[in-house]
Amino acid sequence: MRHLRAWLQRYRLARLESFESDPPGRPPQRSPERPRGLRIPGCLTSSTTGAFADKRQGRTARGIPRPPPHFGETLLVQFRAPRPVSPPKLAPALAAALDPTAYCETPVYNPDLCPNMIAAQAKLVYHLNKYYNEKCQARKAAIAKTIREVCKVVSDVLKEVEVQEPRFISSLNEMDNRYEGLEVISPTEFEVVLYLNQMGVFNFVDDGSLPGCAVLKLSDGRKRSMSLWVEFITASGYLSARKIRSRFQTLVAQAVDKCSYRDVVKMVADTSEVKLRIRDRYVVQITPAFKCTGIWPRSAAHWPLPHIPWPGPNRVAEVKAEGFNLLSKECHSLAGKQSSAESDAWVLQFAEAENRLQMGGCRKKCLSILKTLRDRHLELPGQPLNNYHMKTLVSYECEKHPRESDWDESCLGDRLNGILLQLISCLQCRRCPHYFLPNLDLFQGKPHSALENAAKQTWRLAREILTNPKSLEKL
Repeated sequence: MRHLRAWLQRYRLARLESFESDPPGRPPQRSPERPRGLRIPGCLTSSTTGAFADKRQGRTARGIPRPPPHFGETLLVQFRAPRPVSPPKLAPALAAALDPTAYCETPVYNPDLCPNMIAAQAKLVYHLNKYYNEKCQARKAAIAKTIREVCKVVSDVLKEVEVQEPRFISSLNEMDNRYEGLEVISPTEFEVVLYLNQMGVFNFVDDGSLPGCAVLKLSDGRKRSMSLWVEFITASGYLSARKIRSRFQTLVAQAVDKCSYRDVVKMVADTSEVKLRIRDRYVVQITPAFKCTGIWPRSAAHWPLPHIPWPGPNRVAEVKAEGFNLLSKECHSLAGKQSSAESDAWVLQFAEAENRLQMGGCRKKCLSILKTLRDRHLELPGQPLNNYHMKTLVSYECEKHPRESDWDESCLGDRLNGILLQLISCLQCRRCPHYFLPNLDLFQGKPHSALENAAKQTWRLAREILTNPKSLEKL
């Protein structure tokens, strides 16, 4: 409005100057006659609507500001009667897609076809729920049966270990139909965490020099004799994870020969970790560990990210109070490094924190579907993928979609597709960052050919689910 007043003022002054400059008694000079039409003062003549819009707004097509038009120039707008337009003829498939009552067997993916898109999404959710009820529940039941069978053998072995060495007390207890400390790596591979009693004052040292690991050091060297694990403390005051694991491995090997299941269980050789092979079908890794509650590692201090509203402050407080575990196991990030602290390092694990974060909505159902798809179609040579990769990507998807409404049952298909596409990206980049420890790459040590093969297979799987949800019946 301010510019319009200024232009009108200039227009009046220009008109006055033109009248004053004309000789007396002579009419003012006017432009030659133009075709009749509607004249709009103060606008530039344009032949195309797009250019007219740009010039009318005082900008060129590139967005560069233009000077205001000179007054006196006019735009001629010709009014013509609109031509009768016959309704367009739609193809049968397009006409059916536009019909809200129609349900296409093969959806036409066009953002303008809202009814069809809603129908396609509902169809995908229907088949995913069917897949969960049939395939995922059957997988859960089979794994639960295997776990009971495996835990009987492991419990018997650990009882023999406790007889030989009372410091290694079995913590494999069943609570609410689940075993505390047991993680399912695959339907035939499990990990049992054996929680140790930590007597003695140790400082938790997490300076980032060992990605994914930390060390325990005596706070006062004079209190060495007060520690329950005095013989596993190095001269520098570190509690050696490898020394404890080596001692535990010797005890388990002796217990296997004495237990009542010695005919069906044997130790896995050529590894520093404690692994049992049961009935030549299942592999169970038993890992000594310390449970750290009420503290949070410095290497994970960036979490939660300040600009992401998920999870809420109450959930964050619960997770940090839950703490983490320190495991005595081989760490791939330290492979090949000649570090003096390598044998003393303990691996950080956040199993309980991750389980607590993924409660609510369709998160658990989404993870169960991903695990089932991995077991059935992504069990590939080189073992590029395991269930923990899927669990990690679900956590990242929670950050991308922080609202609880994003995890409603109706959004199950969108969340699954997003995670599969993210998995393809990670496989192609050959990097999958740990959720709490982003400097730790979960693909480290995996063969590049295996990751490339997994990316191709995951892409085929995602494309099949997205374009033909009914294919889940055969997947």
